[in-house]
Amino acid sequence: MTVKSAQSFIDGKWGATLEDQGVEVRSPYSNELIGYQYETNEQGVEEALASAFRYKNELKKLEAVDRSAILYKAATLMEERQEAFAQLISLEVGKALKNTRDEVGRSIETLIQSAEEAKRQFGETIPGGASSRGKGSTALTFRVPVGVIAAITPFNAPLNLICHKIGPSFAAGNVTILKPAPQAPFIAKAFVELLLEAGMPSKAIQMVLGGREIGEIIVADSRTNLVSFTGSVPAGQQISKLAGMKKVLVELGGNAGTIVHEDADIERAATLATKTAFSNSGQSCISVQRVYVHESVFQKFSEKVKEKTEALHVGDPLEEKTDIGCVVSKETAKRITSWVKEAVADGADILYGGSANGAQVQPTILVNPKKESKVVCQEVFGPVVSLIPYRDVEWAIHEVNESAFGLQAGVFTQSLTVVRKVVQTLDMGGIVVNGTSNFRLDHWPYGGVKQSGIGREGPRFAIEEMSETKMVVLQDFLTL
Repeated sequence: MTVKSAQSFIDGKWGATLEDQGVEVRSPYSNELIGYQYETNEQGVEEALASAFRYKNELKKLEAVDRSAILYKAATLMEERQEAFAQLISLEVGKALKNTRDEVGRSIETLIQSAEEAKRQFGETIPGGASSRGKGSTALTFRVPVGVIAAITPFNAPLNLICHKIGPSFAAGNVTILKPAPQAPFIAKAFVELLLEAGMPSKAIQMVLGGREIGEIIVADSRTNLVSFTGSVPAGQQISKLAGMKKVLVELGGNAGTIVHEDADIERAATLATKTAFSNSGQSCISVQRVYVHESVFQKFSEKVKEKTEALHVGDPLEEKTDIGCVVSKETAKRITSWVKEAVADGADILYGGSANGAQVQPTILVNPKKESKVVCQEVFGPVVSLIPYRDVEWAIHEVNESAFGLQAGVFTQSLTVVRKVVQTLDMGGIVVNGTSNFRLDHWPYGGVKQSGIGREGPRFAIEEMSETKMVVLQDFLTL
């Protein structure tokens, strides 16, 4: 394998040379050296901020139809490179090829949707005569870009989440400063190269590489107008403090619950719960983590989940047959298995799994852990699902709500009464009926409440966040 390199892209130019000190990037699965990333120093971050600030008014002149055409072209180029991009993501973060192909497909959709929404930023006219003080006046509104957007992305969906930030940002007419996850710099570099090839103006996108310190500089700087971040709660809280008087759009995760009622289609519920608990090794903000199952169907459901989990192939993420690759690091695997051991020590039973080999964690099914266990009340972000029996659906709803998070939840039932109770009572950003928490389409409004975040993603909704309403008032302009 050719050793790769990733440098910053600042003010229309690629940054560090190969003579600079690079940071190794290794495969979490094999520990193979993939390449080196060359982190941006403070001077480089200053140059990126200055360039973005200088160019933001110039980019406003690029018409919506032209921004749309560039995004459509980027989608076409990505479709041509779909397999290469999928392979690269699997190599960098250990995500099974089945999952990374799906991620690239979703990224293409996200770019297309951003291209479409670039031409749909509409305003309205509001007659002033609704007020006695407004006779003879009219207000006109239209959308304008906020200016400079800081986009900070995680490792678990390193391409799609970049597309969810850069696509809407550019569609709205903003300059973007991207800081991708340190674990996945090469897919970020490949995507920036693709955008430039598609015709994106070179100063419309800046990319800086590095860790927390780099991100905090661009978040706190007054030249940044909006921060779009996906990641952990502590990082999101710090970003909110540093951002000051600017917009923040943050998606911070969850410990997603799903309810399986006594009248559920057990085959469907078990199939989807298994798939969505363990895909991407459970490293998704809406991965199924807690399943509350009515006691009358608990045994049948548990047996089916175990049967389907046993059929999953855990192995090399680059092999076609692999269903589950690995988590992002050996340290993460140790943390996950320690949480499982704590739950067992407190009385939970292991129905399946529970061990790890390096960064590879066996898909794990726990039965009836205590609600105080980390696997229940915190975000595992790994291939662990807890099955918890219930007798009364109101109790199950209460338990799903008993969380600091509120991203998405699912319910399986044929009862409209149960659906109504769940929809009315659950404090979540999204509720999936006859599906699990882990279902998202990229054109829907995605986001949560409580510690799961602020704002909504999905191109149409992100563009609303990434633009401002400007009003023009016409007084005594036209008398009919």
